[in-house]
Amino acid sequence: MALALVKEDGTGRADANSYASAADGDAYHDGHLYASAWTAATVENKEKALVMASRLIDSQYQFNGFKVSGGQALQWPRISCPDPDVNATELVGILWRAGNYVDSNIVPKVVVDSTCELARELLVSDRTAAPPGEGLRYENTSTLEQGFDKTDRRRVIPRVVQAMLGKYGQLLSAGSGNVRLMRV
Repeated sequence: MALALVKEDGTGRADANSYASAADGDAYHDGHLYASAWTAATVENKEKALVMASRLIDSQYQFNGFKVSGGQALQWPRISCPDPDVNATELVGILWRAGNYVDSNIVPKVVVDSTCELARELLVSDRTAAPPGEGLRYENTSTLEQGFDKTDRRRVIPRVVQAMLGKYGQLLSAGSGNVRLMRV
């Protein structure tokens, strides 16, 4: 059975499997200097990469706030997710509204863009597989003593995607042992 990409539209769809469509990816990569892997891919492979990217983002990130609905398939849309780019108070009609939260009926553009970025990376290589020689390090080149370094691992989520998503949540596998304090 062929994959059917179902884009999350901000309503908390139970059948959504991607934050971005192939058209979103095409638009994002129009301004990307290293877009050749994306532009050379078929629409079918672009959609597979977008679905996989959405799965990886959802499995690797804990976003701030809460899912809008327990029945939604993906982590977005969310309620009570702080948006650092929004003024804490804004004029809405004739009333002032306090709070700097992402609207609960959208998927932020940065989430769509980061999905497109990760999808391109997935078209280049399988980021979930261990690369050859991962963890291998050489202690002494004259005697060829070998050892293993547990910290030598390719990141499933590339640094640029981590930077893009960092304003809305934190990477679960960061391994720092720190916990981010959130005040509500």
